[in-house]
Amino acid sequence: MTDKKKFIGRKFGAIHRSRELAVQFLCSLDVYPEQDFDASLELFLNLDDVAKDDTPEVKDRCRGLVSEVWNRKTEIDGVLLRVVTGWRPERMVSVDRTILRLMVLEGFMLKTLPVKSAISEASSLADSFGTKDSSRFVHGVMNRAAKYFEGIIEEQ
Repeated sequence: MTDKKKFIGRKFGAIHRSRELAVQFLCSLDVYPEQDFDASLELFLNLDDVAKDDTPEVKDRCRGLVSEVWNRKTEIDGVLLRVVTGWRPERMVSVDRTILRLMVLEGFMLKTLPVKSAISEASSLADSFGTKDSSRFVHGVMNRAAKYFEGIIEEQ
């Protein structure tokens, strides 16, 4: 393997890790929204059993992701309301909702990664953190979100 491929692999591994941490922290905020955001995030990122050994770059990227999702949660949930038939965001499993918020933001609103990558990453995160049905559900919602942002489906 070339040095360039190793570098790219480490970079994408670090990005994935920052998303994993973001999902975990955002789930805790979803369950306990009254907690102090900044203090809780710093505590979370420095816990011995969570992120203490992660690089500063991973932690900084996680901070940015959770801040952006939390600040735009209402806007993102509006998108989810438009693309999910029969499920309001508050009725979804917390981890599914969290993954969808994160990946809708990154893949469709910020466009920081290609759509297919956003869908794949959402499914991967759902496999890691969700229920046995999470990956299929998240994949379906992400596909509908892609169609919505492409203008293929109308608001419901």
